[in-house]
Amino acid sequence: MMLSYVDRMATTVPTFTASQVRAAEAPLLAAGIPLMRRAADALAEVIAEHAPTRMLVLAGAGDNGGDALFAAASIAASGIQVDILHTSDRVHDEALRAATDAGATSVRLEETDPAAYDLVIDGILGIGARGALRGTARDAVTALLPASSRVIAVDLPSGLDPDTGEADDIVLPATTTITFGAVKVGLARREGPRLSSRIVFVELGLSLQAADAAGEASVDEVRRG
Repeated sequence: MMLSYVDRMATTVPTFTASQVRAAEAPLLAAGIPLMRRAADALAEVIAEHAPTRMLVLAGAGDNGGDALFAAASIAASGIQVDILHTSDRVHDEALRAATDAGATSVRLEETDPAAYDLVIDGILGIGARGALRGTARDAVTALLPASSRVIAVDLPSGLDPDTGEADDIVLPATTTITFGAVKVGLARREGPRLSSRIVFVELGLSLQAADAAGEASVDEVRRG
């Protein structure tokens, strides 16, 4: 699915907290608006623009993992090799099925060569998470940090607090962060600018008012999903 609008001029936009974003998403989700599929379509388009030859998807249990897996399905269907590393015991079942049906392959951390990938999709955690990465997620990011792969962060780099911008040393710095619905305030605070790098903001029609914003941020592109 092609996006209908792209503005590649840097612009300043309001930022919002995680709770504000979740509250704005709730009525759209209740109305059956497919926000995850729209986000995944936008993510897949950004991935395609990076022209990967082999891609690793770090898929967590939440919506960000679902976004990443649905996008992985589109990329795998185009003939690109896509590997999926699960960072949680839980997974978005429908999205995983779509990705594997399209040709993506699940891999284990111990059999993964970080240097083999020219693009990594960070779909580990979303705005509902707080604190440092743990368990398999932390081990995976630790293994990938020395590699030179480009990284696309889904909504925000995993391990970056969406409100404060705090993070420890075990976070994959993104080359591009694609953030959905609203720009999260943590992307503009503390470690946010360093870890998020280039920001692509995808509008999803959330009812958020600039007067209620927690701050503002400069984004590199604005798209409509």
